[in-house]
Amino acid sequence: MEQKVINVSGLKVGNYCIIDNIACVVKSIQTSKTGKHGHAKCRIEAIGIVDSQKKVIVLPGHDKMVVPIIEKKAAQILSIHDETANVMDMETFETFDLKIPEDIKGNIREGVQVIYWDVLGNKVMKQIK
Repeated sequence: MEQKVINVSGLKVGNYCIIDNIACVVKSIQTSKTGKHGHAKCRIEAIGIVDSQKKVIVLPGHDKMVVPIIEKKAAQILSIHDETANVMDMETFETFDLKIPEDIKGNIREGVQVIYWDVLGNKVMKQIK
């Protein structure tokens, strides 16, 4: 599991972060001003990469947050069964099943190469190569 640590105030919209052990993409960040004795607070709204769950978290700006390192790999589709595709990694020749996303479902067929992401041990099909 590859990851790095950054300050919460260093996050930007479109960056990736880990909230409740789920890899997410940041959709919005709102930062409040500091008080007389307090710190700036950051309200982060994010969407899960794998399951598309919405996550909202409020943290001080000086806190640390874990950011996942996403591996983007190529695979070839071997067979299709309903909403899943059996694919083979082009480097390691490992075979496994991936869920087919709705936006590319019409273009998927056997023999096509796809790009998939390996995020925190979860594999997600993203696009056709």
